[in-house]
Amino acid sequence: MKIIVPMAGRGSRLRPHTLTIPKPLIPVAGKPIVHRLVTEITEILDEKVDEIAFILGDPAFFGDDVVESLEELANSLGAKPTIYRQLEPKGTGHAIMCAEPSLQGPAVIAYADTLIKADFNLDKEADSVIWTKKVENPEAYGVVNLNDKEEITELVEKPTEFVSDQAVIGIYYFKDVAILKQELQYVLDNNIIHGGEYQINDGIKRMMADGKIFKTGTVDEWMDCGNKEVTVATNKKMLGFIAKTSEKLISNNHTIENSEIIEPCFIGEEVMLKNSKVGPYASIGKGTIIEDSTVKNSIIQTHSVVKNATLDNAMIGNHATFDGKFTNVSIGDYSTLK
Repeated sequence: MKIIVPMAGRGSRLRPHTLTIPKPLIPVAGKPIVHRLVTEITEILDEKVDEIAFILGDPAFFGDDVVESLEELANSLGAKPTIYRQLEPKGTGHAIMCAEPSLQGPAVIAYADTLIKADFNLDKEADSVIWTKKVENPEAYGVVNLNDKEEITELVEKPTEFVSDQAVIGIYYFKDVAILKQELQYVLDNNIIHGGEYQINDGIKRMMADGKIFKTGTVDEWMDCGNKEVTVATNKKMLGFIAKTSEKLISNNHTIENSEIIEPCFIGEEVMLKNSKVGPYASIGKGTIIEDSTVKNSIIQTHSVVKNATLDNAMIGNHATFDGKFTNVSIGDYSTLK
């Protein structure tokens, strides 16, 4: 089994936090989004993952530190890491074809901009499984149309009339991903473009037209990390989930002076809290100092300094300094606000 992770986008909706760090490496509950996503998928598959292929963008942005982080992730899961590059933003179908040497055998394709919680048995008899989530406003999403056998017969983008309430979340299983590769090659060769790009859906639709059987795998939680507001909300949800597991959230190597931690929280290594109250639902990255402040429902990344602050629904990057009485803030890496 392989996991293919297209992650070449720049994450413009999450700026300024993605000006220096690719969105999939933004931490949620103390771990990068892509680390949590790939680990969750590995657990759902309940079988050996032999290879994890990451499709990155320009090396000037997705540099050696990104590659090293992803290789460590794959190795920690007992899989071979493979790195590919998509140097031009030509769409989801084109991104997948950038990993052409790895497109054979059973594989999961997962876009690294969401997090999931799921517990189901993957139907490996189907030619493909498209993971979905029941939503209240299907007109805002791409949804699947099902027949009386619960097989997917159609993908409909933002339907104006009700088709189903099962939204496509961007994670797919293929019993033999080489079939998708063949159909996407046809899409590229014949310049089949939608929205100015080559889309994975055009390859999937060709598979359906050829009689391949598609089923759904429904997730319990689908959490977006597209912008600051939803990323902070996802951090809150993840901390709530993790608090019920054995995963350790609070480092033993932190310093507290006249301060209080209200769980659930993530507190990284070498964090220092002085005269402060942190939590609930706060994630504080390695080496950050919080002084004379109250911080809840927020993400503060590594090696930052926060003083004299009351923060709620805030997101602060790495190596930043914040001193003030603002509340709902979004400060990128290496920024100073006093």
